[in-house]
Amino acid sequence: MSQEDPILILIIFAASLYLGKICLSDLRAQQNGTPNPRAFPGATPCPPIAIYIAIAGALLILSIETGGEYLLSINEEQSSISALFFLAMLAAAFMEELIFRGYLVITSKGPSALISSIIGFSALFALLHPFLWNWDAGLTLNIQMKGVFSTLIVFINSLWFYTVRFYPLNQERSLIPCIVAHLSSNCGVFLIKWAQGYVTTLY
Repeated sequence: MSQEDPILILIIFAASLYLGKICLSDLRAQQNGTPNPRAFPGATPCPPIAIYIAIAGALLILSIETGGEYLLSINEEQSSISALFFLAMLAAAFMEELIFRGYLVITSKGPSALISSIIGFSALFALLHPFLWNWDAGLTLNIQMKGVFSTLIVFINSLWFYTVRFYPLNQERSLIPCIVAHLSSNCGVFLIKWAQGYVTTLY
């Protein structure tokens, strides 16, 4: 079953809605003064300015990515996607943030451990995206300019998403800025692909 499989996309999207509903319940409980002791990490409020800056940073990185692809003449090496894949991109904005920015970070051993874990898990996050490899009949490496550039952008995005969870504007360490920034980035990627003709099928 490939990542473009319509059934898989719908399952992932439904799972993200279910987990999102739980996270929203945790957030409301926190706001009502009755926090859930087993709440998802980052299910806390944050000031609007923390969200606005998170979005601005994500869109700046996206603009650098788009300009860089043209500068390096790799803009025509993009993969094509279906319109339905947009649902998977929306789901990823929540589920990846919950897993990586929520759970995969060391917060209890001081600033050095925090920063080291952010860098290490950002590298893992970037390498898990299949730009430098593919898995058809087995693992095959694909070390080319487009893959290296895209992996670097994902790494930078991850650093930014971690930053907006732990920067001073986000005192409650909410995941909301991370999720909204990731969502803005993914929506921007989809719109750019659509404008460039890389959204080729409905599903």
